Amino acid sequence: MRDNTGGQGGPILPRIVVFSAGHAGTPFYLYYLWEDGPMETRREERINRLVQALKRADKIHLKEAAVLLGVSEMTIRRDLSAEPAAVVLLGGYVVTDPRSNGVTNYFVSDQKAKQVTEKRRIGLLAAPLINENDTVFFDCGTTTPAIIDAIADELTFTAVCHSLNTFLALQDKPNCKVVLCGGEFKPNNYIFSSVSGRNELDHICPNIAFISAAGLSLQHGATCFNFDELEMKHRAMAMAQQKILVADHSKFGKTKPACIGPLTQFDRVISDRQPDADFMAFFNDNAIATRY
Repeated sequence: MRDNTGGQGGPILPRIVVFSAGHAGTPFYLYYLWEDGPMETRREERINRLVQALKRADKIHLKEAAVLLGVSEMTIRRDLSAEPAAVVLLGGYVVTDPRSNGVTNYFVSDQKAKQVTEKRRIGLLAAPLINENDTVFFDCGTTTPAIIDAIADELTFTAVCHSLNTFLALQDKPNCKVVLCGGEFKPNNYIFSSVSGRNELDHICPNIAFISAAGLSLQHGATCFNFDELEMKHRAMAMAQQKILVADHSKFGKTKPACIGPLTQFDRVISDRQPDADFMAFFNDNAIATRY
């Protein structure tokens, strides 16, 4: 229990913040935030409070976090940007830093700075496969925006997507008509997940579906980190005329928790370098085209 008497004889009064989830029957929570003490100590206390709150929820909206801590949204932004912390701000939500969660989590913000050169090469190899007036499905992840960047501005095409970062990349293409498949927004991988069971992709037959993966294994096929990505990947693969798997060389020989499907479901695999001999033999035996 800390002493709440000031050094000059006067008490240091706590600021009381009342927070409630807003539902009937939900108890109120009282938090006491002391205004004395070093600024860095107060920052650490706020971050620790957020860490504890995230043990009960996978994410907290920035506005809710501000109410919870009794500070402004700008203060929280400043806390999280000052130096590395156990929590980070992603898409307007406070979430646990993916680097402290182990390898079973995938965050767009954490992946977009990895294998940048390799992803650009994949983009340059994949973009020429898109023809005038094609309808193309672009999967989530950080490789598909590299494909979009490599598409000529003059090309007229229709794009179908379900992730925010892919949608934003498509906005820069002046002759592209975009179909965004909506639903609940997932801030870790930036996807929109259907909440109604129906989807725009049920009525679209793309010429090409570019599917991203975090792991490629001869035994387990193509895999990814998040189970909530599988529905859209499977829908696109079922509807597309040509299914193209895109993955840089670091993904080969890896297996992640969520199974996309066997490699034989794909017509083509695009990577930044030639896969190892066992993969090449498998692709040749199963008439899977490669580009690298």
